Amino acid sequence: MKRRDILVKYRDMTSKELDSALNDLKSELFNLRFQLATGQLENPLKLKSVKKDIARVNSILRERELKA
Repeated sequence: MKRRDILVKYRDMTSKELDSALNDLKSELFNLRFQLATGQLENPLKLKSVKKDIARVNSILRERELKA
């Protein structure tokens, strides 16, 4: 997916959905880090994309917080 498509997907979510997506992304990042430490990670670039998704969700949540 392109960056623009990802942003549109996250912007269409409600705040509760974004919170749950953030929790899912954080748990996925934890699992990826665990796999990296044990040598089982097949795609190390997945770490980078998950970190960026977490930053995107946090940015959208912060924007909404400032608007309120």
